[in-house]
Amino acid sequence: MNIMQSAKAAKKASVYLAAVTPNSKNNALQLIARELHNNVALIKQANETDVERSRKENLPAPLLKRLVFDDAKINEVIAGIESLMTLPDPVGKTLLATRLDDALTLYKVSCPIGVIGVIFESRPDALVQISTLCLKSGNAILLKGGSEARETNKILAETIYNAGCKAGLPQQWLTLLETREDVSAMLKMDDYIDLIIPRGSNAFVKYIMDNSRIPVLGHAEGICHVYVDSDADMQMALKVVTDAKVQYVAVCNAAETLLVHNTIATTFLPLLKQELDKYNVAIVGCEQTQAIINVNPATDEDWKTEYLDYKLSIKVVADVDEAINHINTYGSRHTDSIVTANRETAKKFLDLVDSGNVFWNCSTRFSDGFRYGFGAEVGISTAKIHARGPVGLDGLVIYKYKLIGNGDIVADFVTGNRTFQHKIIDDNCPV
Repeated sequence: MNIMQSAKAAKKASVYLAAVTPNSKNNALQLIARELHNNVALIKQANETDVERSRKENLPAPLLKRLVFDDAKINEVIAGIESLMTLPDPVGKTLLATRLDDALTLYKVSCPIGVIGVIFESRPDALVQISTLCLKSGNAILLKGGSEARETNKILAETIYNAGCKAGLPQQWLTLLETREDVSAMLKMDDYIDLIIPRGSNAFVKYIMDNSRIPVLGHAEGICHVYVDSDADMQMALKVVTDAKVQYVAVCNAAETLLVHNTIATTFLPLLKQELDKYNVAIVGCEQTQAIINVNPATDEDWKTEYLDYKLSIKVVADVDEAINHINTYGSRHTDSIVTANRETAKKFLDLVDSGNVFWNCSTRFSDGFRYGFGAEVGISTAKIHARGPVGLDGLVIYKYKLIGNGDIVADFVTGNRTFQHKIIDDNCPV
């Protein structure tokens, strides 16, 4: 089946998938989790093949780390599916009910988006998370993973698709695309695909956005910051900054830049360097930072860079306002955190930093759909429409208006025989 046939089939499947009951979807998720568990040995074997080939092809270390799909990651995605099953079904919720007139009621009701095309690099766990979230939200899906993970993606997609069909989902509810040419073709299929979600490098996401008429949901970079304020607890700050930087460096919610208030910099920075030296973190810093600890100078380009590696840039700032300005100038509107004991300073930071996720006294690594309780995520959105931050189930549904009457006609309202009430009521759509 070629890409055009796959897209048409997915469009047809999406119509029927939108009407699948919550119980049927949860049964499908349960079967998928079971089949993934049963196929662990085959999945790991396929992944080892991908990792070995990619290592010989000199895949960059951060991407190679993301490619590994071991027992821990398999158990994590299965736990994500089990968590997803416990969440309320996002489809069919009455979001608003308005009585236009007696026996004429307007309902705003959540519904699936339709067909979602997802293009991602390196991470097999993304395939599991995305496909199960799309299932729960009633969307058909076209998946295109990176060639470096082709064997892993193939067995994962086959396992998930077959389990879904066995549970009664419509044929072609999920399709794995395999060629680079499929990506270019997918971007032109606005008649069949309703949303594109890219996950990959900055250049990759920008290419997708620049070459498709289909709406694109995603983020290009994860340039995340931690600001340590003058009123910060020193030990708390050390713990939060270290976790944000080194807990897992090859992800978009890892901290890339640290901002430190100048009144505590001389005390805090030597302690931090001592801690980060344990992980061999390379540090670059502004002139004030260099005067306090022995690090290489930071360039303007460093403030704009997502390292995805054991590297951190540090800038000493005069106050929270300078920190906010720096983040809004150089950040990617992803995730930024402040460490402070001052509630007013924290409020100012959280209100004025223009990011999808803003934290107080905690690591940027919490910016994640699974950790937010969304079951998982299809990605992080830095846009300001439809969905923002980690995109879980709620970001994969839209809404439609259902108007229920009893032979009502507009002419009666135009002539004045009837008038609109426009009264908001507490009522669920009956159909």
